[in-house]
Amino acid sequence: MLVAALAVISTLIGVSGLSVDAFLPWTDAHQDHQTLLISRIPRTVALILSGTAMSVAGMLMQMLARNKFVEPSTAGTVEAAGLGILVVTMLAPSTPLLGKMVVASLFAIGGTAMFLQIVRLVPLQSVLVVPLIGIMLGGVIASVATFFAYRNDLLQTLNTWMTGDFSGVISGRYELLWLTGALTVVAYLAADRFTVAGLGEDFTVNLGMNYRIVLTLGLIIVSVVSAVVVVTVGAIPFLGLIVPNVVSLVMGDNMRRALPWVAIFGAAFVLVCDIVGRTIRYPYEIPVGVIVGIVGGIAFLYLLLRRPAHVG
Repeated sequence: MLVAALAVISTLIGVSGLSVDAFLPWTDAHQDHQTLLISRIPRTVALILSGTAMSVAGMLMQMLARNKFVEPSTAGTVEAAGLGILVVTMLAPSTPLLGKMVVASLFAIGGTAMFLQIVRLVPLQSVLVVPLIGIMLGGVIASVATFFAYRNDLLQTLNTWMTGDFSGVISGRYELLWLTGALTVVAYLAADRFTVAGLGEDFTVNLGMNYRIVLTLGLIIVSVVSAVVVVTVGAIPFLGLIVPNVVSLVMGDNMRRALPWVAIFGAAFVLVCDIVGRTIRYPYEIPVGVIVGIVGGIAFLYLLLRRPAHVG
């Protein structure tokens, strides 16, 4: 009910006012109908899908890395997806959006796999080392992307991909996000397997499951979700960190039980941030990625300080 109420509020907010007739298809408010169908509803749907998918991807990432401080934006996944879009833009600028999504997904898979491999090889003295490795890896990848973007006069374009902004979402430019909804359903269907995999490779093998297959499936879901969101609306930092941690405090770490609440809370959180960003300087707009980044940064520091560093 809360998500539905927030969705209605988000749909009603905008520089172009909507009358009640806009919601009545038999009226003659043609311009309002067009505004509602072409801009407002697609934007609200994109907010819900992005918030849901990135929150679930963050929870899944934490299961795979066995660390509560990991999510796509602290593991190099988002930066790798941005690098992939940059590469395809430089080499084949006329590539359609679907093609860019495929390339970005491949780069994101590579970046996430690299992060997981580094985590496996590096001796971990503290739980904080894992996100530190991810942030450093993301910084290296972002530096490479910035260098090539600067050399090809694409810095402004790269910055657009790295900032979550829904102001440009209209009908025909957000439909790829439905793929993230389908992947969220897949994650729920395989939730029990991901929960077991989160207990470690040895435990998973002893139960007769193929750990590598489960790990690969999770890697694909996280990477494709991150790539689609970056391609469509830009990066939304810390979303996959805040939501799963808040839900786990109440629901525990059983993924099948917690995942629906992660999805709902993720959608509600993004809708709230969007409403704040669109009203705080009305009629101007602050990108959702900025609002989420500020809240997420504060929440990240709180999570780091609320527990001793040696606790796993």
